[in-house]
Amino acid sequence: MDIKEILKHVDHTLLLQGSTWEEIKQICDDAMKYETASVCIAPSYVKEAAEYMNGRIPVCTVIGFPNGYMTTVAKEFETKDALANGASEIDMVINIGWLKDKKYDLIENEIKILKAACGDKILKVIIETCFLTDEEKIKMCEIVTSAGADYIKTSTGFGGAGATFADIELFAKHIGPNVKMKAAGEISSIDDAEKFLALGADRLGTSRIVKIVKNEEATGY
Repeated sequence: MDIKEILKHVDHTLLLQGSTWEEIKQICDDAMKYETASVCIAPSYVKEAAEYMNGRIPVCTVIGFPNGYMTTVAKEFETKDALANGASEIDMVINIGWLKDKKYDLIENEIKILKAACGDKILKVIIETCFLTDEEKIKMCEIVTSAGADYIKTSTGFGGAGATFADIELFAKHIGPNVKMKAAGEISSIDDAEKFLALGADRLGTSRIVKIVKNEEATGY
């Protein structure tokens, strides 16, 4: 697959706790240069990033991140605030405890509330696969589909493990036709990126692909 095509599927990501504006600005510069799908950054930098890029690249941010156990009201407020600041994509984290407790209606209702807040903006639902059984992953495929979210996403990158090929294969079998897939966390090579896309992922949450391309440009190989 052509590297430019791969980059079109990358949410160029920087979510480390100590990230500075200079580092965020570099992520934005890279995204604009390499034409990635979006930048995925912390909510506190959304307004600055949106103003800096002035519509050239969509700004994605995270809600209820990384643990997902905030109240639905808090997540809804976060979402509306992020959108008001210029975000056009929202990656929310589910309440994993609710899933373990089989409180499926609460999870679905929360997703519906955040999707209503998003309107025509994109909502991705992070289910943190490293903490879930296959049965729970399948259930979340059903809930995400029923709730009307745009994407199901594997991981925060902060849970101890990231996306796996097996999880994307599992998602592909159980999501509805209107739900896309985002693989995130530990996507460390062009080969990995190609395989995730070949398995049906539409987005890749990673900073490493752009770094690899930049390194190849700098070194000539």
